[in-house]
Amino acid sequence: MLRRTVLAATSLLAAGVLALTACSGGSEPSAPTATGEPDPDASVAIRLVLEPSNLDIRQTAGAALDQILVDNIYQGLVARTPEQDIVPALASEWTVSPDGLTYTFTVREGVTFHDGQPLTPQDVVWSLTTRKNTPEWRDSARLANVTTIAADGQDVVLTLAEPDSSLLWNLTGRAGIILKEGDTVDYQTAANGTGPFVLDDWREGDSIVFVRNDAYWGDTAGVAEVVFDYIPDNQAALNAALAGEIDVVTGFDATLKEQVEETGDFALVLGQSTDKGTLAFNQTSGPLADQRVRQAIRQAIDHDAFVEALGAGQTQYGPIPELDPGYEDLADVAPYDPEAARALLEEAGEEDLELTLTIPNFYPTTIPQILVSDLNEVGITLEVESVDFPTWLNDVYTNRDYELSFVLHTEARDFENWANPEYYFTYDNPEVQDLYAQSLAATDESEAADLLAEAAQLVSEDAAADWLYNGASVVAVGTSISGMPSINVNERLNLAEIAKSNG
Repeated sequence: MLRRTVLAATSLLAAGVLALTACSGGSEPSAPTATGEPDPDASVAIRLVLEPSNLDIRQTAGAALDQILVDNIYQGLVARTPEQDIVPALASEWTVSPDGLTYTFTVREGVTFHDGQPLTPQDVVWSLTTRKNTPEWRDSARLANVTTIAADGQDVVLTLAEPDSSLLWNLTGRAGIILKEGDTVDYQTAANGTGPFVLDDWREGDSIVFVRNDAYWGDTAGVAEVVFDYIPDNQAALNAALAGEIDVVTGFDATLKEQVEETGDFALVLGQSTDKGTLAFNQTSGPLADQRVRQAIRQAIDHDAFVEALGAGQTQYGPIPELDPGYEDLADVAPYDPEAARALLEEAGEEDLELTLTIPNFYPTTIPQILVSDLNEVGITLEVESVDFPTWLNDVYTNRDYELSFVLHTEARDFENWANPEYYFTYDNPEVQDLYAQSLAATDESEAADLLAEAAQLVSEDAAADWLYNGASVVAVGTSISGMPSINVNERLNLAEIAKSNG
C-alpha cells in the first residue's frame, strides 16, 4: 500500500499486495458462467476485508482505495488490464517519440465527470501538473522527470528530461488520475470521476455503494449497483455468502474450497497476482545489519509451508513476482537449509538470537506460527507483536521502529522500493540504485527488464528481505455472476464487465 507498494489486508493473502499453483499462464482464469439472462437492474454484493480510512485518492495511502476507486470511479489517460497490459482509457491513442522524450496523448471527446462537467484537455494538464507539483499527493514523484505538460487542441503533450520506461505504467495508477480543475468535492467522503460507476453511499464500518454511471463515455456497466461489504472475519463472510447475502467473496485462503463450494452456489476461482508476502528486515543496526544473519533467517524458513497453508500461490525468492518485468526464479539464492542457517548464525556470533516480529493484527496466526517454529529450529527466539494497522503504519512504515515485520505488498512493478534507502525496508545498495536508474532510462522494454532482473538478483543475494510467498488471487464467485475479475484482485478490481443473471 504505501507508495509505491500497496499493502492489502486480506486474510492470509491480504493487500496487501499475490501466480498460482499449477497455473502460470497469462490468461485470466474463468469464473463460473452464469446461465440466466443478465439483469441490468441487478445489485452485486462483494465481500472485501480492509475498509479505507477515507476516500481521498489524492493523498491517502492504501490498497483499499486503489482496489475499488481506480478504474471504477477514477481514470487516467491510460489503464492497465489484470494481465498488466497498458491500454487506452481517457486517451483514445498515444505516441512516443523514438528518443523516448515526448509522449502525445489524444484526449477523448464527449467524456463527462460524474457531476456532468465535461472533460477537457486543460483538466488533464491541470491534473498532471498539480500531481507533479504537490508532494502531498500520492505518487507525485512519479512525474518528476516530466518537464512540460501542455495541451495542443485535443492532444496533451508530455516532454521528459530523459527517457522513463516506467512513465506509461505510472500513468495507469494514481499518478495519472484525471480530476476536474476547480472541483470543490470533499474528497475525504465523496468522489467525482469519469468512470463507469458513481459513488453513491459510504456507510463507514459497513459498506461502500457504487451505482452505474449511465452517462459513461464507454460501454455502460452491466449492473445497476455494486455494494462492497467490509467483513473482516472469514467465517462471517462465508456464512453471509452461503446465506445468499454476498455474491462474491475475496480475501480468504483456498483451503476453504470445500466449504465454499458445498452448496453448488459458488465456485472457487484462482488467479495470478503480484501479492508478495514480505518479511522485512530492519538493517540499520543490530544483528540484522549482518547479511549472514539475514541469510540465515531466509534459509531457516520453509517457504513451501506457506504455500501449503494457503492452499494456493507459489514460492518467491526475490523482490519481483512472476507477473512483473524482470522476474527470474531465484530459489537457489536461499534454499531451505536449517543446517546452513545454524552455521551462518554461529559464524556471525548470534547463536542465541532473540528478535521481534511486528505484524498487523488482521493477518491470521498461521504466518507467525510458521515463522516462530522455523526460526526456533535454528536457535532464534521470535517474539510476535500483533498491532493494529495504524500502529503498524506509524511504528514500522513511518518511523522504521521494528526488527522484523510482515505485510503483503500487492502493488505491481514496485521494485523502486528496493532502490530507495529511505523506504521502510532500510535497504541501501548503490549498485542496485544505479541498475534501477538504468532500467528507467532504457527505451527498450527487454533491456529495462534485464536490468531489473540483474538488480533483483543483488537484492536477493544481499538478503534484503525474505519473500515468504507469492500469493494467488482467491475469489469465490456466485454461479449467477459473470465478468468478475480474478487476477490481482487485491490491487485493482475493475468491475465494468461484471453482470448478474436473474436465474
